[in-house]
Amino acid sequence: MASLLLSVVFFAACTKTNNTSEESTISQEVLSKVSALGFSSNNVIATDGGYIVEGDIFLSHENLNNAQPSSPRLIVAKEEQYHTFNLVTGLPRTITVSLSGRNITQLLEDGVRAACTRYNAENLGLTFNYIGRNGGGTINISVVNTGQYIASAGFPSGGNPYPTINYARTYTSGYSLGFVTTVLAHEIGHCIGFRHTDYMNRAYSCGSGGNEGQATTGIGAVHIPGTPTGPDPNSWMLACLGATTNRPFNANDKVALAYLY
Repeated sequence: MASLLLSVVFFAACTKTNNTSEESTISQEVLSKVSALGFSSNNVIATDGGYIVEGDIFLSHENLNNAQPSSPRLIVAKEEQYHTFNLVTGLPRTITVSLSGRNITQLLEDGVRAACTRYNAENLGLTFNYIGRNGGGTINISVVNTGQYIASAGFPSGGNPYPTINYARTYTSGYSLGFVTTVLAHEIGHCIGFRHTDYMNRAYSCGSGGNEGQATTGIGAVHIPGTPTGPDPNSWMLACLGATTNRPFNANDKVALAYLY
């Protein structure tokens, strides 16, 4: 199978379908603000409260109008692990994870538990605890009706993880546990400050696209020392994945996680 974005082209995870008619409704002013934050302005999707860029990154109206970096750091490279200027602080710290929405499946709940287990196995300064289906978590995974992407999330702010992951109901059944776990672990990665591993060349995992865009202001894309300067084909933070893909943390992912947390 080709690749799905953590939106949906042919890969399935951060993917989104090609939708030029959607993009044509986005004003040039908004597209310029997206670019100024360091994101690609291609295939921007309008959604409640803001926009989705790069297949699975949610930017609120506030992000577009007020975001400023806490540091001017930026290193340009190829396929490496990257983090945003803002990270989760106050370590060691427990982050609770919850579910909300209609018709939550056992597969989705098992995927949340498994994603938390993947992170906790790394003995980080962050501990992830699943607390159930009634919302209220530090990060809440909300099941939504959409055909435009698989899942979406944002980046940390004020030292706290991004609080919401939207997960498309279509992908709550009929897929493997490994696939669902990988999608959720990927989106949690965004919530704690990771950008896509193939940030400099989206075509690496998606089959098309290029540099996702960068700037020395805005969200930021900071290279994580110790991660490779060449392609990393199995990273959990690649932009796209296949519908049967399972990506546990590889050796380079573990270096990146340990460096930040």
